[in-house]
Amino acid sequence: MNNAVLIIGESGTGKSTSIRTLPPKETFIINVIGKPLPFRGSSDLYQKLSADGLTGNYYCSDKGIDIQRAIQLVNLKRPEIKYLVIDDFGFSLMNAFMSKALEKGYDKFSLLAKDFRDTLEHANKLRDDLFCFVMMHVEADLNGKTKPRTIGKMIDQYVYVESRFTWVLHTIISDEQYKFITNNDGVHMAKSSMGCFETKLIDNDLMLVVDSINKYLNLDKMETAQ
Repeated sequence: MNNAVLIIGESGTGKSTSIRTLPPKETFIINVIGKPLPFRGSSDLYQKLSADGLTGNYYCSDKGIDIQRAIQLVNLKRPEIKYLVIDDFGFSLMNAFMSKALEKGYDKFSLLAKDFRDTLEHANKLRDDLFCFVMMHVEADLNGKTKPRTIGKMIDQYVYVESRFTWVLHTIISDEQYKFITNNDGVHMAKSSMGCFETKLIDNDLMLVVDSINKYLNLDKMETAQ
């Protein structure tokens, strides 16, 4: 079962802040650019991954292969972890592109796209009891509609990030409060299964998201059984 959720939004609208409601003992964070987590006590709650990978709930790297290995480690060897967060995944692509900026030819774009897609594939093939939250910034097209920020047309055309997720939530600030948009409003890219969330605007709370999805999926199973 795919429990991957894409969280997108502009900088400062609450993507990383939403992690605060997840239980640290059951949460593992892959921090792509190493920025401090924006909630009280985060440095005490999230400790660096040990050399053997069996303790610690925080890992920092912007390399696609490293992120993939960390995902697999949590998936296969850390059964106590129920929530995996990749924050901010888009920078793994941006940083890789900048490191190859002086290389000529288009092969580099193919390699970047493949590595990016491979990481998303890892995030979408996890054990049933593991939620994965992938966080990315957004950019607007010529019509003002937002989408996950990537580089080049190849990734948009062939990877098509948002299509790989059943749930895409868009962060926004409304009445000076952090919120999630749960469905596309014509401007903000967001989507969720019909009836999963009661309103189009919900609190910026990842545990609320988990509970809503679990309730929705379990209800579907009960109705199917009947």
